[in-house]
Amino acid sequence: MIDNTVVISTPPHVKSKRTTRGIMGDVCIALAPAAIAGIVFFGYMAFVIELVSVLGCVATEFVYYFIAKGGFAKKCKNAKLTCINWWKQFDLTSVVTGLILALILPVTVKWYEVLIGSIFAIAIVKMFFGGTGKNLVNPASAARVFMFISFSLTTYVAANFGPILEGETLTGATNLADYLLQNTHASALSSLDLFLGTGVNGSIGETCKLAILLGYIYLCARKVIKWWQPLLFLAVFGFTAVLLSGFYFESYRFDISLFLPHILSGGAMFAAVFMFTDYVTSPKGIYGQLVYYIGGALLLAVMRYFTKIEVVSFIILIMNILVPLIDKYCIRKPFGYVKEKKQKEGK
Repeated sequence: MIDNTVVISTPPHVKSKRTTRGIMGDVCIALAPAAIAGIVFFGYMAFVIELVSVLGCVATEFVYYFIAKGGFAKKCKNAKLTCINWWKQFDLTSVVTGLILALILPVTVKWYEVLIGSIFAIAIVKMFFGGTGKNLVNPASAARVFMFISFSLTTYVAANFGPILEGETLTGATNLADYLLQNTHASALSSLDLFLGTGVNGSIGETCKLAILLGYIYLCARKVIKWWQPLLFLAVFGFTAVLLSGFYFESYRFDISLFLPHILSGGAMFAAVFMFTDYVTSPKGIYGQLVYYIGGALLLAVMRYFTKIEVVSFIILIMNILVPLIDKYCIRKPFGYVKEKKQKEGK
């Protein structure tokens, strides 16, 4: 007879005070600088988009949970208990998804488009597959791709201050073609402008790299992510992009001055810190993570070079789909495993 005080569960048996809610709370804090910078740079509409996206994601999760747990059954007699149970299991993952989705959108997006995107991210990408920890791809990136295809998000407004005139817009999947092809916009923007986000046409939370850097430092300090993961991705991506666009065959040299514009343009840095590092949709072993980050960086550099647009959300989806295959062939060493020594012949 089994003692009721014994809890039987599947491995790994990790003893830690950290919870999913605590980790997601740290991610929310890390995203705060980028969210605030977006409001400062793009005005009140950035705040509206962030608010609609977060509320839409949280409301969608609640409604889905309420229906799935029988909240409407028996004339809603269990409605109160269902609401209490939902709050007990609420782990802030929907808040993180909503905030990330808002920060990778342009300020020109309509509020109802944001609401539709948030519903898609939670209901279809997350809850349909079983909820937290069971989604196959990153919900925010999947919703971003869905909105790009459905609503043709191609207009990006510059920040409210900087070398580019206020209100100037660019039409295209992103502003990469203008910054990386050395035309009139590139002449007005330095690497410092790209780092601070002043005068940069782009998404709400991706323009100010200083804010993203603050979030990266916080996540590393709290040990939510490994410090080398975003750096590896950006280093491989930057050097590959320089190899493709800044290599002079006649002199066999790199134009290393293009390195910073490549990694500071578009959403590469934001994705490296907040999206590629997602626990659920990234490999579990160290070798698998190396393949994941290096492969994603190479693919992003190549696709950017040939398309001249920002395709980081598409790359994230592709790499997420490949994660089960990566985990299968990049086998992790079992905990406590000791390699058996081979005996020499003749003994």
